[in-house]
Amino acid sequence: MPFSFRAIPVRLLHGFCLMAALAAGPAVADVTVADLNPEAATGYADKTLVQAERFMAVTANPLATQAASLMLARDGSAADAAIAAQLVLALVEPQSSGLGGGAFLMYHDADKGRLYAYDGRETAPAAAQAERFMAGQRALPMAQAVNSGLSVGTPGLVRLLETLHQAHGRLPWAVLFEPAIELAEHGFPVSPRLHALIEENQALRDQPAAAAYFLDPEGAAWPVGHVLKNPQLAQVLRLLASQRADAFYHGSIARDIVAAVHEHRVPGDLAFEDLAAYQVVEREPLCADYRIYRLCGMPPPSSGTLAVLQMLKVLEPYGMGQLAPVGLEAVHLFSEAGRLAYADRDYYVADPAFVEVPLAGLLDPGYLDDRSALIDPEYSMGMAEPGKPPGVRAEPGQDQSPDFPSTSHIVVVDAQGNALSMTSSIEQAFGSKIFVRGFLLNNQLTDFSLNPVDANGRPVANRLEAGKRPRSSMAPMVIYRDGQPYMVLGSPGGSAIINYVAKVLVGVLDWNLDVQQAISLPNMGSRNHQTELEAGTELEELAEPLRLMGHEIQLLPFPSGLNGIVMDGQGLSGGTDPRREGLVLGD
Repeated sequence: MPFSFRAIPVRLLHGFCLMAALAAGPAVADVTVADLNPEAATGYADKTLVQAERFMAVTANPLATQAASLMLARDGSAADAAIAAQLVLALVEPQSSGLGGGAFLMYHDADKGRLYAYDGRETAPAAAQAERFMAGQRALPMAQAVNSGLSVGTPGLVRLLETLHQAHGRLPWAVLFEPAIELAEHGFPVSPRLHALIEENQALRDQPAAAAYFLDPEGAAWPVGHVLKNPQLAQVLRLLASQRADAFYHGSIARDIVAAVHEHRVPGDLAFEDLAAYQVVEREPLCADYRIYRLCGMPPPSSGTLAVLQMLKVLEPYGMGQLAPVGLEAVHLFSEAGRLAYADRDYYVADPAFVEVPLAGLLDPGYLDDRSALIDPEYSMGMAEPGKPPGVRAEPGQDQSPDFPSTSHIVVVDAQGNALSMTSSIEQAFGSKIFVRGFLLNNQLTDFSLNPVDANGRPVANRLEAGKRPRSSMAPMVIYRDGQPYMVLGSPGGSAIINYVAKVLVGVLDWNLDVQQAISLPNMGSRNHQTELEAGTELEELAEPLRLMGHEIQLLPFPSGLNGIVMDGQGLSGGTDPRREGLVLGD
């Protein structure tokens, strides 16, 4: 039976926000506005723990969560649900992820008792050179590098979704496209977050195709609630539904992507052959033990899981469970652990096909004990130096390239016990701003070090090279207890993802909070510069005591987008970040 938002079971709609009802049009007779949650119409209502018995999905947008839940209700797998959700996110949350981007994905297969790690990260074009973003001896200003054809890497998301479906899908591939196609053709209401991000992004106005879609005829951002249609994307989705991923990487879509990159006023060198040659890489999951848990996630080229594991192992001797949540001592220790992990990240992590990443050394128990001993419980170390882990042959240069916070995260558990954690991205908000056939192209190549050497002339591990995948901070994770999946977790947020995910792990595993309470904790930490505290939260009261302990404090908004599900003897418990528009649904 064809998909329709007009045939949604009341049990899936209960608590769903008014925004979704607007997209659905006239509802079935037994569903009224009373069944919805008017407080969630803004997208930022307080979040409460959601519990279920059979299946659960959490995404950054209610319409995407609804699409995932409908696939689960049809006895689809976690893979099916995530694909349907991601396709909807490409439409309703275009600033964060989409067909023109990439993703990292962890999948626990319950039947096989095995965890898979799929790398759908973008790659640098074959013609790319290390000095791509240099103007003489200086790196280009970041905005100039981002908003150009130079920043566009070969997209990996579509091939990743196909790979996921071939390995773990249960429903027909074309069925998974139905929710996104219907919304693209009939329209969806512009959310408060999308409206605000369009309004503040001046670079969109400089790209005619993007401006024509995201702005009204007077050049203003479409208002909240405006029903936005994307017939171009609907056509692309129909083509992918019938011809699978090859329709994206070969033929007219690939040619149009390449043409848009080359026709930019600052053209790039992405070629048709780069798209045709793109491959997803299946990697060995990166895992380490923490107390009674086994923590697993994506290995390099993502630095996220490695840094999270380093932080927790460095904190383990200090008994975080005995400390008050987000109290002075806990915030101090958490920030110091972050300094040490980020220091190593900036030197050692890059695409392992190009650089020998000393993973074993960076997680060596003796090495981590030595790093942990560098923490003074009474006073901040300031900027940490990278360590010298066992197995390091040469000291690379320091990479200080930023990761931008426009990303999305999906977690799903299906009725068969399969569990998925996926982080997808186009990098900065609205990526390169290059808009092709209804979707945006990434700017992921600015995740490489803009300067291929550091201030001392040493080559940076994360320098740009042809065919290379840029370093990331994405940290989609699967946590095990007694050999069974216990939690799936992840977040958007650029380089702050590491601190966001580590905060929730400490909250759930050490402080015995439920996953929603842990997600809602104020954000904190250090990326080896200032100690960052979330503005407008109780952490502001710790600013002066932390300064007295030697911390340089920065108060700032911390718009994490954490999503997580815990699986225990009580069933499924899900949480989503109160700072964004996410929704948890289950049955």
